[in-house]
Amino acid sequence: MSAATAPVALPPAAAPAPKRQLFIGTALACVAGTMLVGGMLAIWVLLRERYLTTGLNGEVIDRFPIGYVIHEVASNVMLMTIWGLCLFAQWAVYAGNRGDRAHTGLALGVSAVFALAFINAQAFVWSQMEVEIADEYYGALFYAMTGTMLAIVVAGLVYTVVAAFRALGGRLQETEILSAHALYWYWAAAAYSAVWFVVYVTK
Repeated sequence: MSAATAPVALPPAAAPAPKRQLFIGTALACVAGTMLVGGMLAIWVLLRERYLTTGLNGEVIDRFPIGYVIHEVASNVMLMTIWGLCLFAQWAVYAGNRGDRAHTGLALGVSAVFALAFINAQAFVWSQMEVEIADEYYGALFYAMTGTMLAIVVAGLVYTVVAAFRALGGRLQETEILSAHALYWYWAAAAYSAVWFVVYVTK
């Protein structure tokens, strides 16, 4: 067969686009978490307004709660900690995209330390306020709200550990888990900002 009649080979097809299941799954989990936290905050605000309007015996109450002192320093430290954590989670994405294993590990390690610091600060708030869980509805609401937020941070800490094992275990170029990990922490920081404002600031 001559060169003029030889079949022409077609170029290979383009590689399929990544499906990014982990990133999409994390985004959907964040949407579900937003509905959970938003619903709990709505109940908190509704009951607080009813309490401030009537009080327990029908009197007008100016402060909620009456018998507890909220340690705002610790709650403010928690707010700064979780937003600082987002910075290091994003640094892990940047370092992973560059193939920088050392800085990826460092960023994820600092993220884990910040998550532990948040958990420690929340435990301090609980120990200092000494809220009775059976104290009308404030105790149940307070622990439900702050406990849910603590569970979100603990889940994020587990996510950080999994991301570290996967990214540093030979799959550093597959940065989807690092991006999904950063997305989770951005959402957690936004969720805590709402909890911080409603529970600790406006009370």
